[in-house]
Amino acid sequence: MNIKFGTDGWRAVLGEDFNDKNVERVTLAIGKYVSDNFGFEKPILIGYDPRKMADKYSEMCANILKERGFEVFYSKRIVPTPILAYNALQKNACAIMFTASHNPPEYLGMKFIPDYAGPATSEITDEIVSNIDVEWKGNEGGKLHKIDFGTKYYNHLKNLIDFNKIKELNTKIIYDGLYSASIGYFDSILRDNGIPFETLHLYYDYDFGGGMPDPKPRFLKELINKVKNTHNSVGVANDGDADRFGIINENGEYVSPNEIIAILLKYLVSKGYKGAVVKTVGSSLLIDRVAEKLGVNVIETAVGFKHVGEAMRKNKVIIGGEESGGLSIQGHIPEKDGLIANMLVLEAMASERKSLTELQNEIYEIAETKFYTDRIDLKLDEQEEIKEIISKVREFKTVGKYNITEIDTKDGVKLMLGKKTKILVRPSGTEPLLRIYFETDSEEKLDYLKNEFIL
Repeated sequence: MNIKFGTDGWRAVLGEDFNDKNVERVTLAIGKYVSDNFGFEKPILIGYDPRKMADKYSEMCANILKERGFEVFYSKRIVPTPILAYNALQKNACAIMFTASHNPPEYLGMKFIPDYAGPATSEITDEIVSNIDVEWKGNEGGKLHKIDFGTKYYNHLKNLIDFNKIKELNTKIIYDGLYSASIGYFDSILRDNGIPFETLHLYYDYDFGGGMPDPKPRFLKELINKVKNTHNSVGVANDGDADRFGIINENGEYVSPNEIIAILLKYLVSKGYKGAVVKTVGSSLLIDRVAEKLGVNVIETAVGFKHVGEAMRKNKVIIGGEESGGLSIQGHIPEKDGLIANMLVLEAMASERKSLTELQNEIYEIAETKFYTDRIDLKLDEQEEIKEIISKVREFKTVGKYNITEIDTKDGVKLMLGKKTKILVRPSGTEPLLRIYFETDSEEKLDYLKNEFIL
């Protein structure tokens, strides 16, 4: 079969395309990439999340690379992706993470993490794919060490998070383990720093409780109910490999990643952080408005954290994030980290002595508006239709009674209709599907634009 690497590596259904043979093919292709570009002195770290067979396949991968001459550091236990990535940076190593992130439970995947500790660029993954089934002998003298990757990460957190401040938080913390890789890490960090919290689902389950390892409202119903029934509380959770976050405010409402990025941008600026904010074309105009009022430059990228991470590596950035629930900050790795995100929100609440709902209201006051969003998915028969529609949208001058003031084509087509309204049309990338995003400052205007936007 042809193996393709997406934004976050290769993923396939366990027991079908994700099997012994294909794992070996991908492992050898990665080994060849590392030896060709860095030599055998470059260590390789290997970790895995709670998914079924992730431990077996990761150990198989570790042994193959050891036999081919690499020094391999293999995780003693389930580990979050951002913790493995941080250790790659510290050891000047490459890493392989066995995860399918927030995909359904039947999936497993392999994610390659370069030594800069962010998502692999397309150039890197293209080279790995070109190595598949290429004859390669390797070298002698490999070694295999089993270690715990948590310690270095914990020590690093002390430079980024004010745990003494979080201890002052009057709001109750409810942590939903969501059967994820964050278990044994996020709870341990809070416990070790004397921060009280309550828990849900604090055990591993490769079926993820019959749901999805995705911290979105429909998979956080128990957490939402517990927050609603626990006076003065907030809820935090992560996805399967803990690189994404999900946060519930005191009213039992899901707080969007866009709001969290804006809240944390304001908070970090108040702490003295300087630089830009990185967001994707799919992220909210709320971030732009808040950044403008704070005097912070905005760097906008195509959708996907590999683009955000690349911008963070090339620029001085306060915070970089995307609308799907991933962010990182200055002084940390250019990779999504849901653990850091959750802790920063708690720190911001404690430091500002405000509830999360108050912090939400505050950023809308700064932006001087509230934004309303919707998305329409347009299914088409073939990919060629997508190109035709995108070419057509590029020629638009107006949408109904509103003039188009700016057009951006870095990822699909983004139409700006003033500073408070945008329409983004972009292909899904995996199927003949167009996603059409609407964002504006009133529900009436949102309905109007949806009716007037005729393709």
